[in-house]
This record gives sequence, structure tokens and C-alpha cells, in this order.
Amino acid sequence: MIEVKNLVKKFGNFTAVKNVSFEVKKGEIFAFLGPNGAGKSTTIKMLTTLLHPTEGTIRIDGNNPVTQANQVRHAFGIVFQDPSLDDELTAWENMEFHGVLYGMPKKLRRQRIDELMAFVELTDRKDSLVKQFSGGMKRRLEIARGLIHHPKIIFLDEPTLGLDPQTRNHMWTYLQELNKSEGVTIFFTTHYMEEAAKVAQRIAIIDHGTIVASGTADSLKEQTSTKSLEEAFLALTGKTIREEEAGAGDHMRQMRQVWRGGNKR
Repeated sequence: MIEVKNLVKKFGNFTAVKNVSFEVKKGEIFAFLGPNGAGKSTTIKMLTTLLHPTEGTIRIDGNNPVTQANQVRHAFGIVFQDPSLDDELTAWENMEFHGVLYGMPKKLRRQRIDELMAFVELTDRKDSLVKQFSGGMKRRLEIARGLIHHPKIIFLDEPTLGLDPQTRNHMWTYLQELNKSEGVTIFFTTHYMEEAAKVAQRIAIIDHGTIVASGTADSLKEQTSTKSLEEAFLALTGKTIREEEAGAGDHMRQMRQVWRGGNKR
């Protein structure tokens, strides 16, 4: 479903992603882990058409994000790390706007909104302004919005950041049910190692723009002679505190510009 070969991204003299290669199978739950500034967000931007690679190739459901951007955008949904809902609109209006962007017919769009609002247990709040929602409710709505067009892949960039354990557990229950019922491929990043160990079927760890290890949580622990995925992660990436990756903000604005033809890259 996702094929990445020898991917490189340079910003001037700085190389953010260095010769990265990996594959994600159809229907797989895949975790893409790394410290701050490791190249995760830059890679996701290339996978989701927001950045062009400097070198290398990407295929999303068989399509090239550079030359077949529209086909790729229809194949995936995305939940960004940063909040991307319009707080001045209701939950239903946020969903409606997103469905219109994807060109969904009105009848199908309204049916899908009703299904997904029930799926994330927000039907009774569909007419409430998003600014009245808790962080957990907003995250659930963002997931519902990302699924409105029946994507084959959903990208989740730190989807549970700042959420309490109960909400995190509910969110992953929803997503795992969706993975089983619709066969949606899930590609996610997280700093919660126990979350990745519990949910991901395979894991790739990126550091300084390079894939340093990949495999199951158990194989990574075996490789590093550690007892937990967090210990394995630290053994592979070190314990130095990292800075945030440059340019990782306001993804939804960029996506809207792309859809409207305003982002010429």
C-alpha cells in the first residue's frame, strides 16, 4: 500500500531525510517512530503530497504523490499532530466542509457523516461548536473527518498527544475496529512507546533522517537486548534531548492550499 525507495529530502545544505526505504502492507498497522527532529514529519509531508522529494520514489496505492497527486489524496485520510479543526464551526459543519473538498456527492456525504459521528460517539454533539469540545472530543472528530471519504490509508501524526489514558484507549479501540472491518491501512507516529508496542504490527525507527531499525516490537527488543520498546528505542536513538523538527506546523492550511491549487511547491 505504501512503497518508499531511497527517499531523500534536502532543504538547502541540510538533508532532513537520507536514503529512506520501507514498505507498508495493505491493512497493516505501522508505527513510524523517532525522536524530535528525526525526519518523521518531513517524511509524512512527502507521503501526503505536501512536499516533493529531492530524490527517490514513493508509491501510495500504486500512485506517485508527485505526478498523481489527486489520486493519492483520495487514497488517504490524515489526522495532523497540530489541531486542524475550525473552532467556529459545528462538528457537523467541519465534516461537511471536508466532504465537499473531496467532491463527495451530497447524499453519500450526509450518510457518511451520520455513520462516522455515531462511530466516534459524537452524534449528540454534532450541532455544537467545536470550540466547546474537550481535547479528546476534538481528536475523535478529526479521526472521523479523516475517514469521511472511505480512504484506503489513514495517516495519524501524534494522534493521542495530550490525551488522557481513557481517551487514548477509546481512540485506538475505534481505529482497530476500523482496521478490521474496512481493512484500512494505518500509518502512525507517536512518542508513547507502550502505545506503539500494543497497537503496531510493525515498527520503523528513524533517527537523523535515516531508518536505524525496523521490525516487530519483540524483534526490536531482541535486537537491542532490552525488555521494553522504550528501552529499545533509547538504545537505538540515544538519550539526548532533541529539538522539534523545523517546519512541522499548520499542515491543514497547507492541505487546503493544495486542494485549492494555491500551493505550487
